[in-house]
Amino acid sequence: MVPGIPVRAREKPKWRCLDTCCWLIGYMCVMWWLFLVLYNAVPSLPQYVTEAITGPLPELPGTRLAREGLRVKHPVVFVPGIVTGGLELWAGRPCAEGLFRKRLWGGTFGEVYKRPLCWLEHMRLDNETGLDPAGIRVRAVSGLVAADYFAPGYFVWAVLIDNLARLGYEEKSMHMASYDWRLSFQNTESRDKSLSRLKSTIELLVSTNNNEKVVVIPHSMGALYFLHFMKWVEAPISAGGAGAGEGWVAKHIKSVMNIGGPFLGVPKAFAGLFSAEAKDIAVARAVAPGVLDSELFGLQTLQHIMSVTRTWDATMSMLPRGGEVIWGDLDSSPEEGYDCSGKKPKVEEVTECQTKNITDGKELGPHGKPMAHYGRMVSFGKDSVQKASSALDRKIDFKNIDKQTPVRENVSCGDVWTEYHEMSWESVQAVADGKVYTSSGMLDVLRFVAPQMMKRADANWAYEIADDLSDPKYQHYKYWSNPLESTLPNAPDMEIFCLYGVGILTERSYVYKLSSDNDTCYIPFRIDASAEKDSEGCLKGGVHFVDGDETVPVLSAGFMCAKPWQGKTRFNPSNISSFTREFQHAPPANLLEGRGTQSGSHVDIMGNFALIEDVLRVAAGASGRDLGGDRVVSNLPKWSERIKLKL
Repeated sequence: MVPGIPVRAREKPKWRCLDTCCWLIGYMCVMWWLFLVLYNAVPSLPQYVTEAITGPLPELPGTRLAREGLRVKHPVVFVPGIVTGGLELWAGRPCAEGLFRKRLWGGTFGEVYKRPLCWLEHMRLDNETGLDPAGIRVRAVSGLVAADYFAPGYFVWAVLIDNLARLGYEEKSMHMASYDWRLSFQNTESRDKSLSRLKSTIELLVSTNNNEKVVVIPHSMGALYFLHFMKWVEAPISAGGAGAGEGWVAKHIKSVMNIGGPFLGVPKAFAGLFSAEAKDIAVARAVAPGVLDSELFGLQTLQHIMSVTRTWDATMSMLPRGGEVIWGDLDSSPEEGYDCSGKKPKVEEVTECQTKNITDGKELGPHGKPMAHYGRMVSFGKDSVQKASSALDRKIDFKNIDKQTPVRENVSCGDVWTEYHEMSWESVQAVADGKVYTSSGMLDVLRFVAPQMMKRADANWAYEIADDLSDPKYQHYKYWSNPLESTLPNAPDMEIFCLYGVGILTERSYVYKLSSDNDTCYIPFRIDASAEKDSEGCLKGGVHFVDGDETVPVLSAGFMCAKPWQGKTRFNPSNISSFTREFQHAPPANLLEGRGTQSGSHVDIMGNFALIEDVLRVAAGASGRDLGGDRVVSNLPKWSERIKLKL
């Protein structure tokens, strides 16, 4: 300050609208934080607040059944599905220094934010072998903690474990059969001996629990994994099996209670592999085009997702199985006529002879509206969905297409590579010129656009229906997880359950479009989010929906128990009792109920009190008939009758 010169008064800063918004946001965050602190710090407060809003909380099934006298009887084995089990690092590249035995998958996912490219590098498998890249070892977390919670506060098995504990269960009578869910099922054995360890654990549980047989509870893809296990354990060593011989399953397994099992695959598995998206991603792309899959901000998110997930062989186990017999053809499908509005289902039977009313090239059903054509699982353009098959101008000739001139030649696509980078525009256009693809056609498309991935898929999985199950070729392990190309074990006293949610719109088929020719680093195909309903089916944002649990359609989760495994059939030669039990979805009444106790959603159903009660009763000794037998509230019986499968 210079002497003699008065200090100029400071100007008072102006209060701006932005300041007000920031202050309000900060105030709301602080108050919400204080509420959460109080809510969790005072033991009785959560229950008091919740009951004040919703009324008394329902009693936990485990508490009520324990009071009725139910106790530990059969040991229990949990088989988690894809992505819900934790993975940890055992060896890695220099960028992963300090992460030894830290979770790369599950938990807080902290490394995704701290070093995303390093994380992707370690989650990726070798594109040729489907095993670890050189110098990297990522392994499944062991114990109940492997999949009790997927992330902090997001339960998977935790609620079921809690309720079993109330009957007296503990780790000596419960086991989490964790495995590396990225690998093909046979590779979990060849690399980690996961199947051998599961066999030994089941034998130990039986011998240390009064020789009581085990109740196995697979969830999601775990249902396919355990189908594979039951064939593997009795198959001869020469065929890649354990060599335990016929009778091992009958001796050790009481019941298999499949929860949300995708026995016949899920259509969204195709969308994930084909364009790295599903309904939510398609909407996000439409709202903010270019953000997810361009160089903007250096993201290229979808390309990175695709380059990693296409190396995970297990994702290909969930591609639709059974071909047109199960999923429908160009003219018909089992679910045709499904009304997603919540109204009572239509009683008309939609048969081929009823669907020949054609107006302006569009095929009309008995309801006078365009057919949904769910059997056209991929359509390029909304018109291709609605036209009669005779009016479709299809050009499918993948064999004579030039793939030698990549459209991305001399174009930098950053650090990410997918097999699309080796395709020409002629080959990209050829896929679109096919117009529509059924479930079998989808597999052909994937073989064309991702040959390396599908080479591994065809070596590990099978997708058809067996003509003669006595053919020696079905002894190969690639057939073991396909219920339409394998048989249930010779275990007539065993029971098998299909437990799953219904009442939630679930992805069934897709309307696609080509990306712009200028988007040379984009994935060339994307769901057309502008395609909306004007037909009988539920078409929203380029996706046709049917009934299911939001991930697995009813047909995939329930058909096997409802028909091919019902009674003595060629798929169930020892007449194992099968039960179909559906759980109607009811969302939580408010946020304080969390994910609800009556959810039918694919993962949230693990906290469904009615399902938990079924599991606890069977573990305590009840049979499927004691539970009341089948409980079906969907259109599954009618849809199953439309499927003409040789039994």
